[in-house]
Amino acid sequence: MATLEILLVLLDIAIALYIFEDTKSYFASNYCEKKSYRFCFVKPAFYIKITMSGEPEVTRTPEEEGDEEEIKSSYRPPPEKTIDEILAADQEDESLRKYKEALLGEAQAGAVIVDPNDERKVIVKKLALCVAGRDDVELDLSGDLTDLKKQVFVIKEGVQYKIRIDFIVQREIVHGLKYVQKTYRLGVPVDKMTHMVGSYPPKTEIQSYTTPPEDAPSGLVARGSYSVNSLFTDDDKNVHLQWEWCFDIKKDWKD
Repeated sequence: MATLEILLVLLDIAIALYIFEDTKSYFASNYCEKKSYRFCFVKPAFYIKITMSGEPEVTRTPEEEGDEEEIKSSYRPPPEKTIDEILAADQEDESLRKYKEALLGEAQAGAVIVDPNDERKVIVKKLALCVAGRDDVELDLSGDLTDLKKQVFVIKEGVQYKIRIDFIVQREIVHGLKYVQKTYRLGVPVDKMTHMVGSYPPKTEIQSYTTPPEDAPSGLVARGSYSVNSLFTDDDKNVHLQWEWCFDIKKDWKD
């Protein structure tokens, strides 16, 4: 009986070594990818990452991720339509017609042009870091974007924060706006998030989108400087604005 148990243990070790060798190269190349900057535990069917917030995250194998990429690549966004085309469609449906008129607002009366000298449909004005009980910290995105790297946000470790983006939509309705944010530490990617902002009609006033709350990382290892690459895009991959900015995670708001 003891011999059988020893053989089973040796078999388990052999299987574990096989799995380790098979996943070692993948583990090394994905060590710091997507919210992981501490360490990974490799499992046969999946691996677990410790995220920036310290919470474990179950991630699919490369084969499963490949299947997901295939699904994404097969997605085709609906064709863009002008405001006139949207209003002209389904005129016989009274309730739908009223809904579209309410949704489009002032845009149905004619072209909404906020800045005649700017041909863009989306003009991103400002990014704000919002923490409850504190004044918003803002970045002006209407000027020289290269200056943004000189302004460093200080975020207290462990606090809950949101990011708000203020923008103007003019000329035509925009479909499927997205906000993509990639965070790096010492040049290594540690986090990526994509938020579906939605579709917006042109308006003379500033419109805004606020991300769901995020928890800043905490602990001695998490403290330090981070750089962020932000992108405001849409389903058709139009780049409305791309910019870089920085923040520091510190023990307190002022160290």
